[in-house]
Amino acid sequence: MVIPADLSAKILRLHKAERWRVGTIARQLHVHRDTVRRVLAQAGDPAPASPLRPSRVDPYRTFILETLAKFPTLTAARLFAMVYERGYRGSAEHFRHVIAGMRPRRAAEAFLRLRTLAGEQAQVDWGHFGHLQIGRARRPLMAFVMVLSYSRRIFLRFSLDARMDSFLRGHAEAFIAYGGVARVVLYDNLKSAVLERVGDAVRFNPELLAFAAHHCYEPRPVAIARGNEKGRVERSIRYIRDAFFAARAFADLDDLNAQARVWCEGQASDRRWPEDSRLSVREAFEAERASLLALPVREFALGERLAVEVGKTPYVRFDLNDYSVPHTHVRRTLSVLADDRRVRVFDGIQEVASHVRSYDSGQQIEEPAHIQALVEHKRAARTHRGTDRLGHAAPAALELLKAAATRGHNLGTITAALLRLLDRYGAAALQAAIGEALQRDVPHPNAVRLALERAREEQGLPPPTTLCLSEEVARRDAPVRSHELASYDRIVQAAQPSEENADE
Repeated sequence: MVIPADLSAKILRLHKAERWRVGTIARQLHVHRDTVRRVLAQAGDPAPASPLRPSRVDPYRTFILETLAKFPTLTAARLFAMVYERGYRGSAEHFRHVIAGMRPRRAAEAFLRLRTLAGEQAQVDWGHFGHLQIGRARRPLMAFVMVLSYSRRIFLRFSLDARMDSFLRGHAEAFIAYGGVARVVLYDNLKSAVLERVGDAVRFNPELLAFAAHHCYEPRPVAIARGNEKGRVERSIRYIRDAFFAARAFADLDDLNAQARVWCEGQASDRRWPEDSRLSVREAFEAERASLLALPVREFALGERLAVEVGKTPYVRFDLNDYSVPHTHVRRTLSVLADDRRVRVFDGIQEVASHVRSYDSGQQIEEPAHIQALVEHKRAARTHRGTDRLGHAAPAALELLKAAATRGHNLGTITAALLRLLDRYGAAALQAAIGEALQRDVPHPNAVRLALERAREEQGLPPPTTLCLSEEVARRDAPVRSHELASYDRIVQAAQPSEENADE
């Protein structure tokens, strides 16, 4: 911290002219004693060192220093236990303060500033930006960041995980945004890149190696504890936190990524280029673009692949949720291919199911045709199917059914009535109404219906309407195309006698 000139002058005057002590100056000027000592030392008049008062630690200093020389990272708590066994009876808190001053400090290491050629290198890392609550799931908000080392052009993409699919998809979209590929990409020792490392021996993730071979770049891990080798992407993540993400409002992940693209192409590209203040990052990138490797003609097949086993029920479990498959594929091992939008299920090379991906937790994502086919196959499953649907839409319905069963009510009738209310009012309203009925200790659909109507009237909403027509009524109401009236004229003319027959 730079000490203001007027404060330095005041400290020197009080010390030399007024003969004030260091502690008096610090108290009156509301500064730290070390600040006063530093000013006096810089002026060539250091404050006299005050004699140290005797301490209970003094007899053990030699032992402590020898122990710390052998074990520099030994904790103060362990040292306190060791000296306590040797007769020390002082305060543990005071002992920790003393150890903090006696512990040997590692000498600060200086780093050379590394310069790279245009198109030569990019740096990649993940940044953690808190969590998003999606339904019952709390998902981490991760930011994939790639920075071109020469121009400092930033690519930013947010995702709800740091899996390999999201990692490689970030690379692919970054290369498309840059219009080319850097010859070397630097990675930290994260599991998506480096599976194992012993000294200089590195075992890369095979999926990353396949992706790098497809795009013809060299993946290179940075040396351990070498902050200068990957400092550009780390500084970029800090810049993203302060200049983009702080106080940022967004509707969902797609909205956040759209804002990130605008920011990368706008404000982040218009900032000053560190190598030459006369140029912007955008201008440096335009000069670097021609030095990048060309994009491959064929796109790399992205997506998370894994084998899943289907049990007795027609669902596959993927990322905390269950996705339906045809009931003819139970008791089999199927393959899941998932990206950030869809979850596709394959039996060999045949696709048997495709669903929109859910980032919630504990959900059943179903294709109606899959479940309807199973219900038609097993008629007895209809009641259980309705109960299962109620349990997922409004968990309080299961408590209501239990209470109704203890009173001898017909569970099938209650289930059917609750399903009709679910279709008319929705899951959230039904959950609240069932909770109110349970509080009143009336486990019956009529109580739920009254609670729903009361809530609707309080909100001033119109009554819900549902139109359910039978197939016969629907056929009767089908539109009929009318014939041209000229056809009736022709029929009349054919029926009338001709003029000759009329004369006869």
